[in-house]
Amino acid sequence: MKAFVFPGQGAQFSGMGKDLYDSSVEARQRFEEANDILGFNITDIMFNGSDDDLKQTRVTQPAVFLHSVIAAIGMGDAFCPQMTAGHSLGEFSALVAARALSFADGLRLVHARAMAMQKACEAAPSTMAAIVGLDDATIERICAEVSSEGNVVVAANYNCPGQLVISGNIEAVNMACEQLKAAGAKRALPLKVGGAFHSPLMQPAKDELQHAIEQTAFAQPICPVYQNVDGMPHTNPEEIKTNLIAQLTSPVRWTQCVQHMIADGATDFTECGPGKALQGMIARIDRNVQAHGIA
Repeated sequence: MKAFVFPGQGAQFSGMGKDLYDSSVEARQRFEEANDILGFNITDIMFNGSDDDLKQTRVTQPAVFLHSVIAAIGMGDAFCPQMTAGHSLGEFSALVAARALSFADGLRLVHARAMAMQKACEAAPSTMAAIVGLDDATIERICAEVSSEGNVVVAANYNCPGQLVISGNIEAVNMACEQLKAAGAKRALPLKVGGAFHSPLMQPAKDELQHAIEQTAFAQPICPVYQNVDGMPHTNPEEIKTNLIAQLTSPVRWTQCVQHMIADGATDFTECGPGKALQGMIARIDRNVQAHGIA
């Protein structure tokens, strides 16, 4: 079975999407529509901006979404998903690709999400770190031990076996990194992000995004969408909305998403969008399946 997966924030690069824009009338129309919806020329920043320009959350999230969705649309008949999933932000791309959301509504929600997250980041200085070479249970235990009232660190992204990202207050994340290295982690790498995504510190952003999601029309997707909060397939629009609202303060269970997709018959994974991060994660989750980008 064919599965299509969509990357999240961090996959952006200067010049992204320019080849799509130049090679397709439909792609150009989508990009121009995006400029109108967002109220600024995101195409100029994507095609000509610096890496620093693209790191702004208000730019990064819609940019990755646009590259991913327009790349999938550009596949034409070759885009034939039997299941979809996306990593964090990529879940919105996966929902549009599966036709649970329209292109315009998906972009509006991504923009609302980016702005809400930016505000939450500015309100509480926070960060994330990738922990390599340590089991999930040990990471979860140490995070729980370090966390205290007003000082939070949690497991945020279950990317693949041996790689888990933690998220929280800067002091708590730094403390957890030291203890995790002492417990045997091969590496504890601070990430260049603006805040503690997928942690309780995103509650203000979740509250803001919830209103936007509740006001948006969702349809039944053309195939199951495996969602981050539980790693399970969903087709019911109300369930999808509930899970999408919970996503911002819940961990991304990417390992579980991929494992459940494979258990349900996925043998071929196509990553739609910038970068190859998901292909690498899928290979580490199960080397018996094919994972590749768009040909």
